[in-house]
Amino acid sequence: MLPEPLLSALLLVLITALIVVAITGLGTVLWVALQLASAPGVIVHEFAHAVACRLTGARIHEVVYFRFGDPAGYVRHEQPNRYFDAFVIGVAPFLVNTVVAFGALLAFADLVTTTGIVTPSSGVFPAVDPEVVSRELLAAVVALGWLGLVIGVHAFPSTGDANALWAQTRARWRRSPLVLLGVPFVLVVYVVSLLSWLWADVLYAIGLLLLAFAVVGSPLV
Repeated sequence: MLPEPLLSALLLVLITALIVVAITGLGTVLWVALQLASAPGVIVHEFAHAVACRLTGARIHEVVYFRFGDPAGYVRHEQPNRYFDAFVIGVAPFLVNTVVAFGALLAFADLVTTTGIVTPSSGVFPAVDPEVVSRELLAAVVALGWLGLVIGVHAFPSTGDANALWAQTRARWRRSPLVLLGVPFVLVVYVVSLLSWLWADVLYAIGLLLLAFAVVGSPLV
């Protein structure tokens, strides 16, 4: 049985949520909730862009790590002097988000396999026994899983990233044909953007999760 103060707080949250839904509509509430849930992935994505700009010496004009809108975040910067720098700025989120997401998912997989949340015999998630798994540990497991997945979902470069790199390619290929080596990457980004309608970004995050379980030797895989 939950303590009375906690029940009162949950009831207040529920009533507030019902009022918000009645005023704004369920679709708007779900959109806002989805935006907030995915915010860590957007923030890490834009942070990677910003760090890459500073490392390559490209001056940053404006950084928005997260907002409610489309795009949810962006980094406006000057055009790099070298094509390699533009390539680094474009590919940085894929590398950074993948590493951060995989690290979080590794910790998630290790916790659920070493604390009894996943049973070695059946490889399933049983009902959590509060005497075995504390609330703090359970909260950490949920937080790591959520962070790993949403950061992994936002690992792919955006169409805007591909557009910027394509513009650099068109402007420089006559002077330095080697920049054409970046064309396959640009094409991949465009294809991935199209496949996002088929949940390719979500499948990538799930792939990282399965790989994390494989690394820790979980019975899930």
